[in-house]
Amino acid sequence: MSCHDAIIHDFEQTVAKFTDSVLGLRRDASILIALSGGADSVALLLALHRLGFMCVAAHCNFHLRGEESRRDMLFCRELTGRIGVDLHVRDFDVESRRKSHGESVETACRELRYRWFADLADAEGAQAIAVGHHMEDRVETFFLNLLRGAGIVGLTSMRPRNGAVVRPLLELSRRQIEEYVAACNENFVTDSTNSDNAFRRNAIRNRLMPLLNEISKDATDAVFRSISNLESARDIFTDAIEERQRDCCRPNGSIDLDKLSQRTQPATALMEILRDKGFSPAQVSDMMARRNESGLTFPGRGNAIGELSRGILTIIDKSAATCDTANYPVNLLRDIAVPVRIAVSRRRIEEFAPERNGATSACFDAAYALADNAFWELRHPRRGDRMVPFGASGSKLLSDIFVAAKFTAEDKRRIWILTRNGEIVWIPGVKNSAAGIVGPHTKEFIEMRII
Repeated sequence: MSCHDAIIHDFEQTVAKFTDSVLGLRRDASILIALSGGADSVALLLALHRLGFMCVAAHCNFHLRGEESRRDMLFCRELTGRIGVDLHVRDFDVESRRKSHGESVETACRELRYRWFADLADAEGAQAIAVGHHMEDRVETFFLNLLRGAGIVGLTSMRPRNGAVVRPLLELSRRQIEEYVAACNENFVTDSTNSDNAFRRNAIRNRLMPLLNEISKDATDAVFRSISNLESARDIFTDAIEERQRDCCRPNGSIDLDKLSQRTQPATALMEILRDKGFSPAQVSDMMARRNESGLTFPGRGNAIGELSRGILTIIDKSAATCDTANYPVNLLRDIAVPVRIAVSRRRIEEFAPERNGATSACFDAAYALADNAFWELRHPRRGDRMVPFGASGSKLLSDIFVAAKFTAEDKRRIWILTRNGEIVWIPGVKNSAAGIVGPHTKEFIEMRII
């Protein structure tokens, strides 16, 4: 076996083992290859194509480097045409995207690229989107996130699979990739901006890594091994976070911070639970420190808002942060359909039993309910609302009743109250009032029951 044949064989066997045992990719299903024309994407396409995968290539033209961008596109067309792989090309207006979303050029390109890849993969029925990230890319990403102050999740963010995106070359070095392309008697294009150290990744690649390799000749390998070790720790860490979520998160999505505070490193656990909500570490620490206060709000990035209410944190969407302010008149001669489904019936006193009264039902003396064309309606609570609860000697603030019921801010926003001529007579699902109760002189009563 010649030297070139040995390089090709070893490279492709490494890719085959990784795609089979780690990524679980099938040879009989199509796979979308992100093809830039650089050495890594060319090696990725060649290896998967030669291994028998059903490859479809996709090339993004961002038109950011003038004639060089056109050169890359033509190179990809020539390569795919020669080896018999279908190629999709998409032109993008990066500046328009950047201005409309307030993004950097790098972020705009990434968002445009991966959104198109996902749509194209769906259209092609592709099992995955393969990208050419390799060992050095993983090490560079580690240092990028390290400089941002990332935790264990950020430091291990470039994983073999991220949803539909797979990285078959992750255990191979840049040197191995370039040797493989040369051994296949193929070429690749070089992005001239790779030498521009104004980009932080380039500075890490061109300045930091050479310095580290001067200090220790196997620095790249050592960092790569450290990342692998962190990945093992991350799996343990993730299991611990999931256990805390099961223990401290309620079915409605709110989080019991008092319970979470009894576990080790509660702020770290909360940060992981809220990872995709856009809250900063400072905000999360503040949530834990002030967890017993009420009425505090924390705006995250995007639409997320965190609301604190005596140890309970509720995450809501900004678009749903303002509740329905409409009032709904109630006709006691028929069932209520909106905003709450309530069955309404008029019954003889002989049918009454004390157990008919409860949080989910309320009974009112019919003479009281129907006297003087009384106006009944359902509405949301307002600041300062009071009610005389059944069995109580005086009125109570609804806010105190909600605290006793351990309501979250979201619970309070969604609850409805029933009023008669403005007086609160029932909190459906929560508590009955002393108004209009069935007594010795009652002949008929109105029963209202949540359905």
